Amino acid sequence: MLVVLIVEKLNIIIMNENKFSFEKLDAYREARLLVKQIYELQKKLPVDEKYALGSQIRRAAVSITANIAEGCGRLSLKEKVHFIGISFGSLMEVFSELQNAVDLGYIAETNLEKMRPRFIHISRMLSGLRNFYISELNRTISKPNLLKP
Repeated sequence: MLVVLIVEKLNIIIMNENKFSFEKLDAYREARLLVKQIYELQKKLPVDEKYALGSQIRRAAVSITANIAEGCGRLSLKEKVHFIGISFGSLMEVFSELQNAVDLGYIAETNLEKMRPRFIHISRMLSGLRNFYISELNRTISKPNLLKP
């Protein structure tokens, strides 16, 4: 009973309302919208960049949502922190690659600046989620293990 309560509290892999736990996260939902925006924006890249910069941007973008989902599927809080960190890194990578696309004249700077608030919003949500998992990890470390006999 106690294990089930801990699992539900941490929202690890419990399905509720026919959704996985990661689908309920605002960070995940916002990141999905960003992925869609990025796929539309990368279409403006030259054809010769389709499999170079365009491919890298797409892979990094989907890595944001994939790592949020994978982290939520892990039972260990330490692993959750790790995957949210990877997701944050992928978010920063996408922004940097879009800046490169601006510098190379492939996309207008105004397009990137319109997206900046979403990048900032997602980065804050990921930081908050990571901090939550870290605080839960610290809390569980400081308490004795109730599951041991």
